Amino acid sequence: MLSINTLKPAPGANRKNKRVGRGIGSGHSKTATRGYNGQHSRAGSKMRPGFEGGQMPLYRRLPKRGFTNIFRKEYVVVNLEQLAAFDAGAEIDPVVLRDRGIIKNLRESVKILGDGDLDKALKVRAHKFSKGAAEKIQKAGGSVEVIA
Repeated sequence: MLSINTLKPAPGANRKNKRVGRGIGSGHSKTATRGYNGQHSRAGSKMRPGFEGGQMPLYRRLPKRGFTNIFRKEYVVVNLEQLAAFDAGAEIDPVVLRDRGIIKNLRESVKILGDGDLDKALKVRAHKFSKGAAEKIQKAGGSVEVIA
């Protein structure tokens, strides 16, 4: 029977550590498996990631491209096919979407996109609408309201 006190690693999974620099009899003395001279044989020989031995590193050889717009507004996307699950005449806003688990939190701005079909009249309030989504909602007899 398998229980906590009978657990052990698979055969060959554990190996003994290589104990270096512990005398001639160990077979790993003198240079302690570091070889002879050179940068790596010295104590504290660590190089930063990307160091290429003094050659111009790759991250400096390649040109910089593009930029990040710090004023970009991020939206959580909700498609019409997700709104089709609501009853006809329902009022949908970010609070209702959060309660249904469609969006995570209320700090996020919501954008309604027109993927899917809608055949019910819904009153939808969101921060932004795509042109196609707004047309489909109004065509189905619903209303669109933009939240500031």
